[in-house]
Amino acid sequence: MAGPQWDERVWRAVGSPLLAGASEGPLLGESVAVKDLYDVAGFAVGAGNPAWLAASAVAAVSAPVVSTLLAAGASVRGISRTDEFAYSLAGTNPHYGTPPNPAAPGRVPGGSSSGSAAAVALGEATIGLGTDTGGSIRVPAAYQGLFGIRTTHDVVRRDGLVPLAPTFDTVGWLTRSPDLLARVGDVLLPGSTTSADRRLVMVPALLALADADVAAAVAGWQPDLGLRLPEAWPLDDLSSWRDAFVTLQGWEAWQAHGAWLEDRLDTLGADVRGRFERARLVTEGEASAARDVVAAARETIRDLVADRIVVLPAAPSVPPSLGPDLGERLQAARAATLALTCIAGIGGLPAVTVPLTTAGGLPCGVCLVAAPGRDKDLLDLVNQGSVLRV
Repeated sequence: MAGPQWDERVWRAVGSPLLAGASEGPLLGESVAVKDLYDVAGFAVGAGNPAWLAASAVAAVSAPVVSTLLAAGASVRGISRTDEFAYSLAGTNPHYGTPPNPAAPGRVPGGSSSGSAAAVALGEATIGLGTDTGGSIRVPAAYQGLFGIRTTHDVVRRDGLVPLAPTFDTVGWLTRSPDLLARVGDVLLPGSTTSADRRLVMVPALLALADADVAAAVAGWQPDLGLRLPEAWPLDDLSSWRDAFVTLQGWEAWQAHGAWLEDRLDTLGADVRGRFERARLVTEGEASAARDVVAAARETIRDLVADRIVVLPAAPSVPPSLGPDLGERLQAARAATLALTCIAGIGGLPAVTVPLTTAGGLPCGVCLVAAPGRDKDLLDLVNQGSVLRV
């Protein structure tokens, strides 16, 4: 081929297919955009950073989750872009460019699973394989009008995956339909807990963390389901939970990559470099204190969720527009987003995003969160198209 015939902001490598799947299986005919954090046989992992790619060895075998999708009949369409080391929620990679957002042109695509989301939204793949640590499935799903799932922590194997913060890292995927989202779950989710209890509740204090247009869309979602309103949660400690999440995430990120980055921080874009520089300063004592806060918060969150399904905004705003002062605006958006997304992250809970549209016509998302292991319950609920009209 004389040159790349694909959008390099979306894809690092593309084939027809890049890797063929089995000749039969429940996902026969589907195509996967694999986030550039997973091992793909015959390719090195780039993790969104050219220096890391140059230093990486070619993978001999694919990550188990990739191999499972291939065995189910799906093909790998290609390797999709990610924010550097998945340490961002924006999707604005300084080395390769910002993937387009077909649902909201001129606005950020959301990260760090930005390439996988864009590939699916553009119709260039049917399944976007990504990860979610602090919202990296939920945010691009909301920003690009997609369905997405962050799975229960550790329910899907993370072998062959470049880590960010193992306490919070999870496997996730995005699709354009709830049916396909659920069918991928049938392949990847082993023996998920099921429950007949599908009471949906909404917490006004969490809804209030979103901008007015997003809050209105989420509050108006499926009123015929009889959401129980209000349900008061004791959230006075939410800001300290978020701060502990950020501290522990940073400490684990530096443990995972600090030795390599110590003399290579200048290879990073400004926003991710700033996070790693702050992470570098986190002491073991600070990390230990944050871990204690996270452990206590996890117990509280799981008790609050209990056997219900909690409805909250997937992200607090519509996708920020590109243009002047973007960096500053993204920092503010990140802080606001983590206040919502850290709930499932700290709890290790499954979270499914359903696309919505604001009154102004911009994409946003509603997120359904349940107890650990109820991934398939959430997928089944969202897939009941006759009940859940989006």
